[in-house]
Amino acid sequence: MELSSIRGLGPARLSALRAMGIDSLRDFLFFLPVSYEDRTRITPIADICVGFCLIQGTIAAKPAINFFHGLSRVTTSIQDGTGKIQAVWYNQPWMKQNLHEGQQVLLYGRIAEKQNHYILQNPQNVDALCIQPVYRAIKGIPAKTIHDIMSVCLKSVEEVCHETLPQRIREKHGLLPIADALRISHFPNDMQNLQLARRRLAFEKMLMYQAAIGLLKESHSKGPIMTIPAEMPDAYWKSLMFVPTLAQRRVLDEIAEDMRGQYAMARLVQGDVGCGKTAIAFGAIMLCVQSGWQAAMMAPTEILARQHFVSAKAYFETQGIRVGLLIGNLKPSEKKKAHACIASGEWKIVFGTHALISEGVTYKKLGLVITDEQHRFGVRQRSILQEKGEENGNKPHVLVMSATPIPRTLALILYGDLDISVVDELPPGRKPVRTRLVPESKRVKMYEFLRAEVEKGHQAYVVCPLVEDSDMLEDVRSAQSTFHDLAENELKGLRVGLTWGSQKPVDKQNVLEQFIEGSLDVLISTTVIEVGVNVPNASIMIIENAERFGLSQLHQLRGRVGRGSEESWCFLLAHETEKLRILAQTNDGFLVAQKDLEIRGPGDLMGTQQSGQELNGFLLNGDVRLLEEAVQCMKTLRKFEEYSEERKMIEEEAMTQYAERVRHVALN
Repeated sequence: MELSSIRGLGPARLSALRAMGIDSLRDFLFFLPVSYEDRTRITPIADICVGFCLIQGTIAAKPAINFFHGLSRVTTSIQDGTGKIQAVWYNQPWMKQNLHEGQQVLLYGRIAEKQNHYILQNPQNVDALCIQPVYRAIKGIPAKTIHDIMSVCLKSVEEVCHETLPQRIREKHGLLPIADALRISHFPNDMQNLQLARRRLAFEKMLMYQAAIGLLKESHSKGPIMTIPAEMPDAYWKSLMFVPTLAQRRVLDEIAEDMRGQYAMARLVQGDVGCGKTAIAFGAIMLCVQSGWQAAMMAPTEILARQHFVSAKAYFETQGIRVGLLIGNLKPSEKKKAHACIASGEWKIVFGTHALISEGVTYKKLGLVITDEQHRFGVRQRSILQEKGEENGNKPHVLVMSATPIPRTLALILYGDLDISVVDELPPGRKPVRTRLVPESKRVKMYEFLRAEVEKGHQAYVVCPLVEDSDMLEDVRSAQSTFHDLAENELKGLRVGLTWGSQKPVDKQNVLEQFIEGSLDVLISTTVIEVGVNVPNASIMIIENAERFGLSQLHQLRGRVGRGSEESWCFLLAHETEKLRILAQTNDGFLVAQKDLEIRGPGDLMGTQQSGQELNGFLLNGDVRLLEEAVQCMKTLRKFEEYSEERKMIEEEAMTQYAERVRHVALN
C-alpha cells in the first residue's frame, strides 16, 4: 500500500506530509504522538488543581461573548454538585451557539488560576472516556484526519515495518514486537500497555543510536601534537590570584594529556554554575598558545563573549599574549581588522559568537576550539568551527563547556565520542542559594524583603516567561507589564531596568551594562539573562510563573545569584509542584538535571532538538534506567562473540536509520 492510495490524502496533503519528512507508509506509521491526554478519569470540580483534567457537569449560566483587539472570548460556568468553575473559550465564537444553559457536558481542558480562582481554558467536548494521542500539527491536515488515516495504515503494519530487534534481545529485555508497539502507541487502550509500547520504541532508538555512534568512533581524526611539559599546568595555576580546587587541577591535567596525544581531543567539561570552568578553559588556552598554536572560544551571546574577552584580556596580555574579539555587532572597519589579526596570527586567542564561523574568517594555526554553554549551539555550528582549523586531515582539539549538568549516563550517550570531565567541587566560601516557593498571598512581603536587600546595597533580578501580555495566557506575567507595575508601585523609587531577547542589541547591551556596573537596583527581564550575566552583587532572583520553566533552566537562572560572598535568595512564584519542590530542596545541579530528565525527556540526541519527549520516533518517558539498560546491552553485543549475529543485525539497521544524520553529527 502506498500513501497516495489512501482515501483522504490528496496532492496537497501528500505535499504537507513530505514537508514533515513523511514520504512512505512506514514513515507515517513512525509519526508517533508527541503526548497523550488521559481522558479516562473524571475529576470533581471540588478536587481540581492547576493542570489538565476531565470535568463532567452542567452548563450553569447562559454563555456570554466579548470582543477585544480582534479576538473573541466566550464565557460560562460549569457545575457538578461539588462546585462551580468558570469556563473560557478564546477565539471560538461559535461556542456561544453550541452551549446552552442546563446542557450536560463532558469537557477536557487546562485549569489555570487567576486572582485566586480557577478557570477552565479552551476545553474540548469529549464523546467517550479514552486515552487521546496528540500528534505534531501538520499544516492542512486536521488532527482527526491524521487519526483516521493512521487507523487505515496500521492494517499494513506487519508488511511495511519489519522487526528490527533480534528475538533474543527482545526476550532478554522484555520488549514488545515492533508491530504491537506501533499499534498500541497510536491507539492505546490503557496506560500500562502504552508504557510497554513506549518502552520498546525508546529502547530501540537508544540502542540504534549507540550502535551508530560506535561505528563513527572507529574513525578518529588526527590532531595537533602539543608539547606540554608536566609542570606547565601547575605554573598556570600559580599565576592566578586564587587557589584552584582539586577538581579544577584534575580536569586541566586530563586536558593536557589529551593535547599531548596524536588524536584530536574531544572532551566535555561539565560542572555546576560557579565551579570554575572558565578558569579551566583559560588554562587549556594557555597550554595551547604556549605550544605555538591559536585558540578560539565561541559563546552563544555577545554578552558572554564580551565577558570572556574582558577577563581574558586582563590576564593574557600581562603574559604578552594578544587577545581579540569577533562578534556580529562590530563596525565594518573593526571587523576587517579582526579578520586580518586572526588570519595573520597576531591574535593568538580570539573570543566571539557565531561570527567566528562566518565565511570570511580564516585562522593562521588553530589548535584548540572551545564552545561555551554548548547546549545553546546546533551540532553543525560546533563542527564548522573545528573545520576552520582543519589542515591536511588534522583537526584542532575540541573542548566543550557545559554549565547545564547532565547525568553521566545520559552525557555518555548524548555526546558519544566525547570524553567527559566532571567538575564536582565548588570553590570554598560559596554559600548555597536559599530557594523558596512563594504563594500569591506573600508577594507584598517578598517585595518588602527585596527593598531591604537593595537598601543594603544589593541588586535583584525579576524574570518573567513572556515579553508582553497575551490575551490567550491571562495568568502568565510579562516582563513589560511587570516592569511598569513594579516601577510605579511596589518598587517605586528604586532604579529598575527592563530587557528581553528581541530587544535592539544596543539597548539590551546598555541595560545589561547598567546593571553590571550597579547603576540599576533591579533588572526585570525574560530568560535572556540565563547565561552570560555575572553580577556578584546580585542577591535576589524572583521567577514569575516558575511552573512554566524546565528544572535545568530554573537552576541556571538561580545560578545568576549567589556569586558573591553574601547570602542569596531565589523566590519561585508558583503553586507547589514536584519539580519546584526538588529545586527548593537542593542546590545540586546534577540531581536537578537527573530529575529534569525524568520529567521532560532527553531531547533529540543526534539532531538539533534540545528537549522533549518525542524525537523522530524516540520516546523515553523519562526512565533513566532504560538509558542505562540500552547502553549495557550494546556493550554486551560488542564484548561477546556469541552475540555477533545480533550485533551485525543491529549495526546494519542503525546505519539504515541514521545514514544521513551520522554524516553531519558533530562528535563535539
